[in-house]
Amino acid sequence: MPESSFDVVSKADRQEVDNALNQTAKKIAQRFDFKDTGAQIRWSGDLGVEIRANSADRTLAVLDVFKEMLIKRGVSLKFLDVGEPKPSGKEFRLAVTIKQGIPTETARRLITLIKDEGPRGVHAQIQGDQLRVSSKKKDDLQAVIALLKAKDLDIALQFTNYR
Repeated sequence: MPESSFDVVSKADRQEVDNALNQTAKKIAQRFDFKDTGAQIRWSGDLGVEIRANSADRTLAVLDVFKEMLIKRGVSLKFLDVGEPKPSGKEFRLAVTIKQGIPTETARRLITLIKDEGPRGVHAQIQGDQLRVSSKKKDDLQAVIALLKAKDLDIALQFTNYR
């Protein structure tokens, strides 16, 4: 009997994040409390978002609007790595990074979790920035998915390539 497997990944849907960013930009352009604050949000590189405003409070307010839009679009806030507002001339900048992939330390913790609390006969291995879980029984794989969903981890997980 061939082994069944699935991959555990942590990847934000870039299109949904882009849509949330564009909605945030529209909203801050329309809202009265952001008038004359120079508030703006835009991409900074491939996985970075830069928020600018004339005060630290305004940058955090734009961040709150961005988080609200991400939640509406179904993107987990665990993907965000938020820095501190830093003064840059007359304005403040806030760097937000979109985290992608499972760090090696977290992957090792997941493997020990699967070995300790998961069903017997389930194997997990690190493959780059994702985790491959395999077993002869599909029911065991379902149990591992339920186990990982039940745990409150510091990263958002998706389960792909279920075979």
